[in-house]
Amino acid sequence: MAFGKRNQKEVVKEDVKIWECTSEDCNAWMRDNFKSEDTPKCPICQNDMTTNIKELEVVENHSGNWKK
Repeated sequence: MAFGKRNQKEVVKEDVKIWECTSEDCNAWMRDNFKSEDTPKCPICQNDMTTNIKELEVVENHSGNWKK
């Protein structure tokens, strides 16, 4: 029986710029297109964050509050 299976869209992934917390005790990160400052602070521990690249699902930010 296959009634439980649905036609699912293929998940599109791409390399995305992210910001990672520099603290070894914190594993927080955020997508670059969701940051609220040019150089964001960690929202969890308030430490500095550095950029990196991660392969993630494509998520659009439709809010007008983000900066590139």
